[in-house]
Amino acid sequence: MKYESVTIKDIALKLNLSTSTVSRALRGSYEISDKTKKLVEDYAKKINYHPNPIALSLKERRSHTIGIVVPEIANNFFSQAINGIESIAYGSGYHVSISQSHESFDRELIIVQHMASRSIDGLLISVSSETKDSSYLKSLHDRGMPIVFFDRIIDEIDTFKVVCDNFKGAYDATTHLIKQGFKNIGHITSSAHLFITRKRLEGYKKALADHKLLYKESLVKHCDHGGMDVEEVKKAVNELFNAKDKPDAILSAGDRITTVMISVIKNYKSINKDIAYLGFSNSELTDMFSPSLTAVCQPAFEMGKVATELLIKLIESKRPIKEFETKIMESKIVIKESSIKKR
Repeated sequence: MKYESVTIKDIALKLNLSTSTVSRALRGSYEISDKTKKLVEDYAKKINYHPNPIALSLKERRSHTIGIVVPEIANNFFSQAINGIESIAYGSGYHVSISQSHESFDRELIIVQHMASRSIDGLLISVSSETKDSSYLKSLHDRGMPIVFFDRIIDEIDTFKVVCDNFKGAYDATTHLIKQGFKNIGHITSSAHLFITRKRLEGYKKALADHKLLYKESLVKHCDHGGMDVEEVKKAVNELFNAKDKPDAILSAGDRITTVMISVIKNYKSINKDIAYLGFSNSELTDMFSPSLTAVCQPAFEMGKVATELLIKLIESKRPIKEFETKIMESKIVIKESSIKKR
C-alpha cells in the first residue's frame, strides 16, 4: 500500500475552505481571522499535517538540507563532529543528509554528485584518504555550491575551513614521549598527501629536532587507507618491530590505526611490556585498553558546530562572501598508562 501524505487540499475539503485560505492560515497571515487560523491549526495538528519539503524547496529554491560527507561514521571523531553539526543545523531549521565515503575517492565522488543533484543547500565535507583530485569539488564550488571543509581539508579551494591544531597535537605527544625517556619514536600515520598527515608529521619532526633527536624516515609508516585496511596497519607495525632499528615508542595518527596497532603489539610478547604508545583518539573507551591509552583528543563536537555555523553563514548571506578563514582549534593530550616509561 502506497503511503500518501496529507495535503493542504485535504484540509481545505474537510473544513470547507479554499486552499489559499488554508495556506495563508498556516502561515499566520494577517488576512485570516484568528478564529479561522485556530480552526485550521487545530485540525492540522490533529491529523499530523506537515508541509511537503519538496514543494517548499521548489517554491523557495532551497531544500533546507545540508549534505555531510565523512570517511566513517563509526569513527569516534566523526560521530562526535556529526553531533555538533546536528546541534546547530536542526536548531537553525536545516535537515542533514549524512553519507560516508569509507575512505574511497570513487564513493565520495558519487555521493557528492548525488547530493548536489538533490539540491542540498550546502556541503560539509572531510575528504577521504584516497582523495588527491579535488577538481570535482572545485567545480561545484565555482558554480556557487557553499562548501565548508572540516578536519581533512583541501588547500586549493578558497572557502571556510575548520581544523584541529594537528601540528601542536603531534608536537606535544612526541615531546611527552621524549620527556619520558624514549629516543627512538615511531610514527604510524595516514596518506601522505592529507593535510592532517602533513601537519602531524611536521609536529613530530619538530619535537625531535627541538630535543636534538635524529629524524629517521624508516620509523615513519603511512597507511593509505587510514586504518580501514587492517592488513595495511599490521604490515606497518610488523615492519617497525622486525627492523634492526626498532622503536621504543610509537605515535599513531588516528583511532582506527591506534586500535589495530595495539592489537598487533599484543602479539609481540617479548616487547609489548616495554613499548610505549599513544594516539590521536576521541574514543571514550581509552580506559578500557590495557594499559589505558594516552590520547591526543580533538574538540570534534565544537568543530562540527563551528563548521555548520560557517556553512549557514555562506548559505544565508545576501551577498557573496569573498574573505575566508581557517579556524584552528586546540587539541589536548590526556596522559594515561600506555605512554609512561616503566622504571
